[in-house]
Amino acid sequence: MQSLAGKVIFITGATSGFGAAFAENFLEKGAKVIATGRRRERLDELKLKKHPCGKNLHILQLDVRDQKAVSSAVNALPKEFADIDILINNAGLALGFGPAMESPLADWEQMVDTNIKGVLYCTHAILPGMIRRGSGHILNIGSVAGTYPYPGGNVYGATKAFVKQFSLNLRADLLGKNIRVTNIEPGMVETEFSVVRFHGNEGKADAVYAGMQPLSAQDIAESVLFCISCPPHVNINALEVMPVNQAFSPFAVHRKSSA
Repeated sequence: MQSLAGKVIFITGATSGFGAAFAENFLEKGAKVIATGRRRERLDELKLKKHPCGKNLHILQLDVRDQKAVSSAVNALPKEFADIDILINNAGLALGFGPAMESPLADWEQMVDTNIKGVLYCTHAILPGMIRRGSGHILNIGSVAGTYPYPGGNVYGATKAFVKQFSLNLRADLLGKNIRVTNIEPGMVETEFSVVRFHGNEGKADAVYAGMQPLSAQDIAESVLFCISCPPHVNINALEVMPVNQAFSPFAVHRKSSA
């Protein structure tokens, strides 16, 4: 397995959940981490928490929906963080759980802008450097929602289906470039995800995980660590991870009442 010591890892959405767990794990492994996110106070907390590793942590307030800001931020990285070995496109969200005909268009647009455009902007800005150096790894955080539809998943699932197909198409384009691409597809994980989805309603968020043990952010961090630590000639195309108490259902069939 490869050591992460000295590897430069660019993480989007590092202010909570998966991203924060990734940053902490990789710093402990000796990596140089660029932790990005919109909430500056959360980034400052990470910096303070990881003070002993301060030289290996660069925090960057960034909204991945802003293409010009992404491009400028990547171009302005300090020399010691400029050669990015691993990009983790983690920033993303779900908004709402209602049927399509009741969903606010603004929620749909925000999911598309973050989950799709954010991945495109960061990949477009960082990939050329990887190609010049002849090595790199792009790791996208997808979801089982990109494969298995469910009521209320409408645009969120569609954005993750995009991430899934984009990851596969990147692999096709990058054949022979010595750059790996992986799509991580988690199932139910208890983070701030559901709180955001239900617009801050913690009761609804807690109900999602009631009576079962979901995955944790640390579980996903360990899965990502496995993928990026594999020998250079090994590419994990996709890794689907679910809790034991989550599986699949039969097709739903609507039947007219005989009455």
